[in-house]
Parts: sequence; structure tokens; C-alpha cells
Amino acid sequence: MNNMSKTIIITGGAGFIGSHVVREFVNKYPDYHIINLDALTYAGNLENLKDIENKPNYTFVKADIRDAERVNVIFDTYKPDGVIHLAAESHVDRSIADPTAFVMTNVVGTVNLLNAARRVWEGHYEGKKFHHVSTDEVYGTLGAEGLFTEETAYDPHSPYSASKASSDHFVRAYHDTYGLPTVITNCSNNYGPNHFPEKLIPLCINNILNSRPLPIYGDGSNTRDWLFVIDHARAIDLVFHHGKVGESYNVGGFNEWKNIDLVREICRQMDEKLGRPQGTAEQLITFVKDRPGHDLRYAIDATKINKELGYKPSVTFEQGLSITIDWFLNNKEWLENVTSGEYQKYYENQYNK
Repeated sequence: MNNMSKTIIITGGAGFIGSHVVREFVNKYPDYHIINLDALTYAGNLENLKDIENKPNYTFVKADIRDAERVNVIFDTYKPDGVIHLAAESHVDRSIADPTAFVMTNVVGTVNLLNAARRVWEGHYEGKKFHHVSTDEVYGTLGAEGLFTEETAYDPHSPYSASKASSDHFVRAYHDTYGLPTVITNCSNNYGPNHFPEKLIPLCINNILNSRPLPIYGDGSNTRDWLFVIDHARAIDLVFHHGKVGESYNVGGFNEWKNIDLVREICRQMDEKLGRPQGTAEQLITFVKDRPGHDLRYAIDATKINKELGYKPSVTFEQGLSITIDWFLNNKEWLENVTSGEYQKYYENQYNK
């Protein structure tokens, strides 16, 4: 897509990754009109966007992508030139407890958006793009060696990854069947500022602050590739504007950490930043029973996006982790609001339609 004036709908824009993508686009493209479409579920927090909420090229719309009629009205109203689709149920443990919720949002919700885009763009696909943001978990698990490439066969193991794999297949099917101009990105684990504290890194930061146990599944050998969320937003910008229609791109951080080593690094940095003796936080580490279907290792080969679009991470993991910890230490009120649920009350009167 060129950089002429565009109207872009970003779904899930009040969430962790989505808020960083919204900020990237609102600040970088003042000629664009950015529509943030979010249902404001527990993971959606408009406080994430207070710094840009009054920008003239930004509009928030409260809507649930499971509601096809509402989605159609929004597409008719704003007639977007592009869609960046991040709205999703995303926590594996929650998917194990309630798989149906993941099917409804991640599969049916995605199809509702595809149908709306196809209808409003019918016969006018030139200059349009539907960018679907997915996960490396669709590929399943790896042994000690090897990397996920864009050609890796899908092998999802949790209800969450199965729902995301299904949505990816629908996006490809709409490109192949109807010619809808789509791209897909599959990313590794994100971390960074504004991260909801049910996920490993912010959970550990919050628990260390409050001297609570640091739960680690199994023996801590599960391995992940970690991607700084601001780098992910940059990658989405690149793929949305320059990615080839019909293609998918893996976005990774070019680093792997075992969970136990990652938690020890958080402990080390937290002790240092809080002025505590080294080893204080490590005493909080507690091993807990492994969760069902817990994939041993994910690792992304991000060669394609690097070679074709010039993407590479801007920070090392240690640097990104330091920035992340500093953000949480400097935003304790945000953290307290999120862990208490206060953030949900903050905007409920304004957006109670």
C-alpha cells in the first residue's frame, strides 16, 4: 500500500499488541484515519492509548467482532482501505477452560471481518489490504533443533492455537477463493510495556514487586522466542505497506530463552533495579504442575521478512526486558488498576453502548 491518505481499521487496538500498533500508525501516518475497533474485554484497556486518544486522526469504536451486523455497519460507515486484525482471545490457559469462546472470537469473528471487507471492497481490491496477525503456536512444537518457517505444516495443540490456525486458513481461503488481498504474519511471544499481567514476564515483575511466588510450569525447560512489542508493531507496519498479497511472514525476535533462564534474568534485573541483594527474587521461584498440551519449544525463522522487507529487531532481549521492567516500575498505578480491574470501570460510562 502507498502512503496516500487511508482509513485503516485496527481490531483489538486497546489490547497489548494492538495498542502499540495503533500508536505506531497514528503517530507515523498523520494523513491516515485510524479506527480502533475493540470490544474492551478484560484484556482491552484504553488507558494504554491515553497519549494519543485526542489525536485528530484517531477514532475509537466499541464493538465485538462476533457481532456480524455491527461489523457490517462499521465497515459501511468508515469504508476502510485496510484492516489490521489483532482482536483475539489469546491466553492458552483460558482456552483450555473455555474453548468455545476462542472459536467464537478467533474463528467466527475473523470470518465476520473477512465477509465485511469482501463486501465493501467488491470489485475494488486495488490499494486494499487485509492483514491478519497470528501466532507461531499454529505450527505446534519443536524438538531441540529446527525453526518454524512459513512453509512449516500447521500442527496446533491447544484450543487457542487451533482457533488461530483455523482463522489463518480462512484468511488464505478468502484470498484463494475470492481474490481478497490478504497477508498473514505469525509472531513469536511478545513482551513489553502495557503487557497484561497474566502473561509470564509481567506476572513475574508484578509478583517480585509484591514478594509473591513466581510459578514456573514443569521444570522450566519450555523454550520461547521473545519479540519486543514495539519491534512487532514496526514489523506489522512493514508487512501492511510492503508485504506481498497472498503471502505470510514470520516475525521473531531472533532469540530463544528457556522459561527458567528467562525468569532468572528478570529476577537479576529486578534485584538490581530495586536495590535488593542479588538472589532475593530467585527465592520466589516455585515449580508447578505442567499445563496440558504445553508445547516444549517454539522458535521462528524470520529470514523471509528480513530479506524481503529489511526487518530486524531494534533491541536485544536483555535491553528490551530492561525497558519493560523500567516501564512497569514507572507505571505502578497502571499495574494496580489492571490487577484490581479498576481500568474496566474507567471508561465504562463513556462507552456503554
